[in-house]
Amino acid sequence: MSFSRRFIIFNWITLVAIYLVVVAGSFVRISGSGMGCPDWPKCFGQWIPPTDSTVLPKDYKEIYLEKREKKVEKFSIFLANVGFKDEANQLKNDPSVYVEENFNARKTWTEYINRLLGFLAGNFMLVSFLWMFLAYRKSGLLLVSLANLILMGIEAWFGSIVVATNLVPWTITIHMLLALIIIAVQTFVLYRVSPMLQREILVPKWLKTSVWLIFLITFYQMFLGTQVREDIDALVKKGFSREEWIESLGLPFFIHRSFSWLVLIGLSFIAWKNEKTYKIKLIRGAYLILAIELISGVMLAYADMPGFIQTSHLIFASVLFGILWIAILRFKSQKSPHK
Repeated sequence: MSFSRRFIIFNWITLVAIYLVVVAGSFVRISGSGMGCPDWPKCFGQWIPPTDSTVLPKDYKEIYLEKREKKVEKFSIFLANVGFKDEANQLKNDPSVYVEENFNARKTWTEYINRLLGFLAGNFMLVSFLWMFLAYRKSGLLLVSLANLILMGIEAWFGSIVVATNLVPWTITIHMLLALIIIAVQTFVLYRVSPMLQREILVPKWLKTSVWLIFLITFYQMFLGTQVREDIDALVKKGFSREEWIESLGLPFFIHRSFSWLVLIGLSFIAWKNEKTYKIKLIRGAYLILAIELISGVMLAYADMPGFIQTSHLIFASVLFGILWIAILRFKSQKSPHK
């Protein structure tokens, strides 16, 4: 089935919007603005948040704490019902969950902009689904588009859980992994509707297998990276200096660092073979993005770099994830080397 140029462009815009949500989420994280809005989907009970605490009730912290307590209770019951009783009890009995922050206009608006971008991306996905339903329902992609729209709804709901639980680390990790899955599904939709992306690239079987392996390691790396960031946040709260971080970080950091070397070695070999034989632009792009991403990772670990490096590290890792996924979709195995 042939798709219109406008529909293809709109789906590219949708993918960019999803990426912008990831970027905004990273800014929220590095600026400590995750609890800038204590409620969801409104912010301090308003669709347009306040700029000064004087417009809020004097007991606003108690009001929103009570609301969050109710949501935590409901979520704990849900966890217990699906078999996570220990996690539910730990969540309910964690005193850090029930700490309410003072109003801060900068943090409030940082979080609010993040929510606006999420709302925008969600509506783009809704329009894309409706467009497909009305014009391309026979394409076979309707259910895929619907599934991703539902995932986006779950992601938004889980964002409210992240807020209600006062940024409990494992909720942030799940929030990030859901975002990656949404990116992967939207990229698959683009692959199916765009003639440019459907152009097959014939490669040896070992090359496609290697790209699959690097893709899976990259996905796991982003999971570990989120954990490492959570561990660093915990160390900062305990008063540890940057010089003490590496010595105090646990196994996830060392696995994350070791796997980074594994990805670098693997992709370097693929890039070398590519320049000798295949000249595939996707591999060149992936290698360039990996190099920048690893440099930002070194800066994070060993240099006193500003917070935007954290965002850059996540952005380049997410872009690498997307490029590798596109490569997997476009690469077709052949027995003989690609000429």
